[in-house]
Amino acid sequence: MNELLKLLEGNARYETKDLAALLNEDEDAIIEKIDEFKKNGILLGYHTIINWEKADVEICKAIIFVNCEPERVAGYDKIAERIGKYPEVESLSLISGKAEFILTVNGKNMREVSNFLAHKLAPLDGVSGTETLFILKEYKRNGISFDEKKEDGERLLMI
Repeated sequence: MNELLKLLEGNARYETKDLAALLNEDEDAIIEKIDEFKKNGILLGYHTIINWEKADVEICKAIIFVNCEPERVAGYDKIAERIGKYPEVESLSLISGKAEFILTVNGKNMREVSNFLAHKLAPLDGVSGTETLFILKEYKRNGISFDEKKEDGERLLMI
């Protein structure tokens, strides 16, 4: 059912009857599989991609690299759990390279993101350093291009 997951990731608004037709499956089997995905923590949510600039809404996004020391027993999991609880944190991943974590953080403006960094993130036990990069303009997110320069008749491919 990897195909089902790929279809849902590309368009969460598919109706189950359409998914069943695309996958040549029974609609009840699709409903059952989606319920199973939810129950097992595979399917975690449905999200809308918004071009905030076009909606004329001020939002400040930043990417933050976080250096930290792993805890003796829990490794990086406990510190990731603490960081992930902040509502400003949109995404959080353990990475290899120059830092241990990479975060995407949202705020109303640069000051709000800076305050999050200075007053919440940096003082956390185990955090030894951060590097912040402010996102100036988004061109593509989650596989969706924000580019409006499509040729006449060109449509987005829906898999």
